Parts: sequence; C-alpha cells; structure tokens
Amino acid sequence: MSIWESILLGIVQGLTEFLPISSSGHLEIVKFITQNNLTAKESLLFTIVLHAATSLSILFVFKKEVTQIFKGLFKGPNNSEFWFAVKIGISMIPALIVGLFFEDFISSLFEGNLLLVGICLLVTAVLLFFADKERAQKTSLTFIKSLYIGISQAIAILPGVSRSGATISTALLLGIKKEEATRFSFLMVVPLIVGSIAKELLDAEAILTQSTNISALLIGFVAAFLVGIIACRWMIVLVRKSNLYYFSIYCIVVGGFSILYYFLF
Repeated sequence: MSIWESILLGIVQGLTEFLPISSSGHLEIVKFITQNNLTAKESLLFTIVLHAATSLSILFVFKKEVTQIFKGLFKGPNNSEFWFAVKIGISMIPALIVGLFFEDFISSLFEGNLLLVGICLLVTAVLLFFADKERAQKTSLTFIKSLYIGISQAIAILPGVSRSGATISTALLLGIKKEEATRFSFLMVVPLIVGSIAKELLDAEAILTQSTNISALLIGFVAAFLVGIIACRWMIVLVRKSNLYYFSIYCIVVGGFSILYYFLF
C-alpha cells in the first residue's frame, strides 16, 4: 500500500466513522477500487489501526464526558455516570463473544468482499429508514436496552453495516432519546477498540508480517485522527439534527454502486 492510499483511507475513515454510513464498508470499497494487495490479516490490521485513530478522536472530543465517567466509577454506584459505564460494559458482551469465537471468519470478511459490503449497506439503509420513522423518544437507557444495542454493534462488525447507524437506530427504535443514543453510540465503541488493539499486540507475530508497511499504518493513523477530530464535532451535530432518511438514501446509492461494480468490473 502506498503512502497516498494510506492517507486516502485515513481521510475516509475519519469522515465516515461518525456518520451512519459504515466506515469499514467505505474502507473496503476504496481498497477494492485501488486494488491494493493487502492480505485479509493485514487488511483487518489496517482497519483496526484506523478505528483506533478515530477512537482517539472520540476521546479527545468527549474528554469531559470520559473524565466524568472515570470519576463516577471511583465514586461508586451512587451516581449516574457509574451506571452509564456499567451499561457500556454490558453493551460490549456481544461483540466480545463474536470477536473471541469467530476471529477467522471476521478476518475473511476483510478481503475485497465488495458484494458483501454492498448488501450490508442496503441492510443499513433499511435500518436507518425504519429508525427515521420512529418518533417516540421518551425512555432512558436501561441494562437490557444496552444489551440490545450491543448486539447491533456486534452485527456491525460486518463491513458495510454501519456501527453508528446500527447502534443509534436500535436505540431510537427502543425509544431512547436522540442525544443519549448518540452519546452512548460513540462512547461504547472505545473499550472494544482498545481491547482489539491489545489483542493484536499480543498476537503481533501473526499480524505484522514482513510485507506490513509500518509507515503507511502510522500515516493512515495520523490522517484518520486529525480528520476525525474535525469530523466528530461536525458529524455529531449532523446526526442529532439531520434526518436519517438522507443517510438511508446515501447507503442505497453506495450499496447499489458497490454491487454493480462487483459484477461489472
């Protein structure tokens, strides 16, 4: 992978992580069109590195909220931030199970599988469409609802299923207030990314092959982080105020394009 390709992928990740349009799906589309020669493991590694960069962007933008959560953990169960952290922990369970028991299957998905990306983008479009029709947003986040949102996050491991789109849509369909749904969606992914990075570091020999371009990884990371800081602030407002219907249309267009490109080229 060239330096310019890594910058392009970093920019794509930074821009698409915070909109409900699937960052992993867009990364696979760009990698397919540019015909890079990454193996499945290297592709997964690069995706994890870019997600780590945008997770760092989330921590930067939400530093006040993250600080409050950590303070709440030390204060014990007599404050809302403590229970918010517990709900984040509950939401991680489905993705942890999928990651631990289906690692090889997940790796195989990150290998220029443009047809799968297109289909999953159409699934995301349908989910966003129905979430957009849900107007009742009066309930608060509960433990069982946290688990349901976590299941959506686990499904969003599939490239093309938007993580933020799946989690925010699920929260809205469950009647959770939009602001709380958005906050929970962005913060719940951070522990999983940290865990994924730790796991890959422990398994470094299986991931970092001689063909791995460390410079490309670092440059992609920096590009995703810087763009992510700007995009996070802008796109959080956009997700809260805009109509999910437009994102649904976008996913239909891009998903349809991906499927056509797969069969025609």
